[in-house]
Amino acid sequence: MWTDPRIAGLLNLMLAAMRPPPGSGRIALALTFGIVTHLAFAAGVLAMIVAMFFGMSESLGRVPQPWAWLANALLILQFPLLHSLLLTRPGGRLLTRLVPGPHGATLSTTTYALIASLQLLALFAFWTPSGIIWWQAEGALFWVICTAYATAWLLLLKASFDAGAEVQSGALGWMSLMARIRPRFPDMPTRGLFGIIRQPIYVAFALTLWTVPVWTPDQLVLAASYTAYCLLAPRLKERRFAARYGDRFTRYRAAVPYVVPNLNRRKPDAQRSDDL
Repeated sequence: MWTDPRIAGLLNLMLAAMRPPPGSGRIALALTFGIVTHLAFAAGVLAMIVAMFFGMSESLGRVPQPWAWLANALLILQFPLLHSLLLTRPGGRLLTRLVPGPHGATLSTTTYALIASLQLLALFAFWTPSGIIWWQAEGALFWVICTAYATAWLLLLKASFDAGAEVQSGALGWMSLMARIRPRFPDMPTRGLFGIIRQPIYVAFALTLWTVPVWTPDQLVLAASYTAYCLLAPRLKERRFAARYGDRFTRYRAAVPYVVPNLNRRKPDAQRSDDL
């Protein structure tokens, strides 16, 4: 287990952060970013879980109609647009400049996670509900759907771990700053769920949108919008992977389906080589 790069990389980073070189200002900055980012991450995820569980029928938004749908549309759009923009080269340069001083580049992955967490929190906390409930599961069906909803979230957690927990959680930047080392990104993910489909994070995220026990117009708009995003946005990610990993990613892409599993296939060459 300890030779698994998903675990070994995270453990090595944590151990390095627990033995930081001297530098009180650097350590204080790293800890502040870490605490704020992880609190925002937890708040954003919790807001998402709760809001969708109730079909977006419960939230803090109170924008009057007809402006409520415009406000909700802007809340939907702000996440994919900024999320994707910050993954471009200009967006990466912007991330490094958001933290004044010499540590902006080291903290850029943490800054990215913090912004994404605040975006999710804004979306699900400040949505203005329509007040219309189309359908609500009851009895045994309620528990079946709740089980499916929990399973979708567990799949999202597993996919995030397979992709590199230190990056997905925002820990890579602030822990690297603590240890005064250059952030080291995980290798191209091919293990776990990434050995079944190429985009398990996006698929699991989409599953959370459609396994809720309460259905409203709000939930349908959210689910349809973000499912389209989950199908299209990874194409941009795969362009970056193709440029970074070259033939290795080309072989992986040829062997592993995009979003629909094909269980009657051989393990991809990229993963077989990792397991040797």
